Amino acid sequence: MDTDRQLRYRQDAKLLGEIGAVLVQADIPRFEVRLPRALAEKALAAWQREIDEAPLDPESYEQRAQRHRAATLALIGLSIQNSGRWEDEHVVVDLSANLIGVAVDAADDL
Repeated sequence: MDTDRQLRYRQDAKLLGEIGAVLVQADIPRFEVRLPRALAEKALAAWQREIDEAPLDPESYEQRAQRHRAATLALIGLSIQNSGRWEDEHVVVDLSANLIGVAVDAADDL
């Protein structure tokens, strides 16, 4: 059973999701970022990996979040493949704010 505080957090999280549903429809600008070559190569490899088209197994919320983050990594790899500029030990690539946001959120779990 949720405490009053946990209930408020749950309601606030739901409201944030509703705001996100509106923002996902918006034309959000892209930002040029520099990624270290080693990380960029791994993101590119995630995009180029063979896709498993089998139906999804039942998953917990945490497992769903991890799958979403893995998909975001692959989309960053796609951006690198399509428009990345390799400069010495970095790649310069334009990324959408939502991809950057998911990556920054994932950093909290390191």
